[in-house]
Amino acid sequence: MTKTVADINERIAKHEAVVMTAEEVIDYVAQEGFEKAARTVDVVTTGTFGTMCSSGMFMNIGHSKPRIKLGGGKTTLNDVPAYAGVAAVDLFLGAAAIPDDDPRNRIYPGEFRYGGGHVIEDLVAGKDIRLEATAYGTDCYPRKKLETWIRLDDLNSATLFNMRNGYQNYGVAVNASDKTIYTYMGVLKPNFGNANYSSAGALSPLLNDPDYRTIGIGTKVFLGGGIGYVAWHGTQHNPHVARLANDVPRGPSGTLALIGDLKQMSPRWLVGTSMLGYGPSLTVGVGVPIPILSDKILTHTLVTDADIVAPVIDYSSAQPQREPDTLGEVTYAELMSGHITLQGKEIPTSSLSSRSRAREIALTLKTWISEGSFLLTEPVAPLPGPDSEVGYHHLIERPTGDQA
Repeated sequence: MTKTVADINERIAKHEAVVMTAEEVIDYVAQEGFEKAARTVDVVTTGTFGTMCSSGMFMNIGHSKPRIKLGGGKTTLNDVPAYAGVAAVDLFLGAAAIPDDDPRNRIYPGEFRYGGGHVIEDLVAGKDIRLEATAYGTDCYPRKKLETWIRLDDLNSATLFNMRNGYQNYGVAVNASDKTIYTYMGVLKPNFGNANYSSAGALSPLLNDPDYRTIGIGTKVFLGGGIGYVAWHGTQHNPHVARLANDVPRGPSGTLALIGDLKQMSPRWLVGTSMLGYGPSLTVGVGVPIPILSDKILTHTLVTDADIVAPVIDYSSAQPQREPDTLGEVTYAELMSGHITLQGKEIPTSSLSSRSRAREIALTLKTWISEGSFLLTEPVAPLPGPDSEVGYHHLIERPTGDQA
């Protein structure tokens, strides 16, 4: 039985839509059968809450008196540098931005307790942020120095723009060397002392729509506690990864570029994060509704943790994403059991992604839709699929200068 987004939105507006989370729909089909579920279920909600470095915010601070042109000088927010080369008072702050090398801010070489992600969290929490800026001065922008306090409500606009969120599957990180290493996948103990992973598994958005039948450019989503949209495919989007029979990729594949109004968001769902020995980032809450438009789409939302495999990667290698370093595959059911077995050794596992928060996001999105306050959108264009030329490529280093 086929439906349309318009059909479902009409039911949402009348408070008649049947909405279930990605976990609930599995139980419903087991109890009531696939055919009844295909007729009955209108929307399946998903969620994920994990560290997503490729995130940031655009902001417009408004013109001072006299005016200042921030580009060409240096601008910091709580000592964290923001990029000012956009326009006079437009800034971009990346989640991974770090302050100057101040030993008071370091707890380990390469580690900063406070960075761009923390500034974003503080802004959303309503805190005052210290802005300091220098400029070279022009006839139309004569001011050369600005020091002031700003808060989110003071900004003309504040837009969360995340270049790569919601990875469709990811690798499991281990360390085969004889020393502890510090990575964006957390601290990895020597000699396969632990295994870290980062995915909400069966709740993860792109694992419930693996071939992008409903998620595309323009899809309306839960982002950081507010409303956001899929703006584009994310950086490193790679739909060409080999897939299982259920269409789930066997490793890191699709990604989403997301955009939304920061003034709608919450510090519960945008959390500044610091990884020991690596640096700052931002933990982001994302939830995507999947309209059940066909039997195939419903089938995809029935994926379980046991149906999803992830590659095990040795992060002590200089090139941890290359195929020779893949040590095998494990299911998310195994990962979430608390241990995996690799090369005959039992290894404890831990997640950098919160399953309980992902569940809360899916339930929140379910409530919004059920109450009629969140209508679905149809994509204006699809995400690039396996037949596209879009894919991930490693950097090709070429000689520069006199060697070129």
